Amino acid sequence: MPTDGRTALPLFPLQLVLFPGGLLGLKVFEARYLDLITRCLRSREPFGVVCLRQGHDTSRGAVQLEPVGTLAHVDEVDSEQAGILRVRCTGGSRFALAAAPVQQTDGLWTAAVDPVDDDNHELPTPAMLSTVKALAQAIAKLKAQDSLPFLEPFRLDDAGWVANRWCEILPIPLAAKQKLMALESPAARLQIVDEYLRGKQVVQ
Repeated sequence: MPTDGRTALPLFPLQLVLFPGGLLGLKVFEARYLDLITRCLRSREPFGVVCLRQGHDTSRGAVQLEPVGTLAHVDEVDSEQAGILRVRCTGGSRFALAAAPVQQTDGLWTAAVDPVDDDNHELPTPAMLSTVKALAQAIAKLKAQDSLPFLEPFRLDDAGWVANRWCEILPIPLAAKQKLMALESPAARLQIVDEYLRGKQVVQ
């Protein structure tokens, strides 16, 4: 347990990167996570999503978690069948692990964490407008297919929001997504995304 006044945050290690403002759908069936979701619903408190760098969450011991994660706020819960929950969450603020995670007797990971500042609102620069326009086009196409993975409102005037949404749908390695999510400057994050898209000739 933390001894410096921090509260231990319950963690849900996953082989994905949750971005602030992003949507997360979970199928929950393990007892430790069923209990976690129930507690979060009751307390209206979030849990932490961290990307698994190495190992499997179902095993004990030898796992490595990325040092920066994102709070997940539970929005909707449906009981698919006995012992199985469908959960929809929204990504909140980021956090940094302040100490090594601890695994409880029921297998749930917890850790003391420090908050990471939210992105400042920054307008995309004129040089980024092609990337913003391309995202708007992608949103329109996905919406027409009824497969939109983003929450409204669409904040196309926010460099961090645009960068985060691109990062969610681009086919880039988890390690790259993790570095982009943890990057403090939203303008720098969008710049990297823009360079990637131009390199792939997605935008001109």
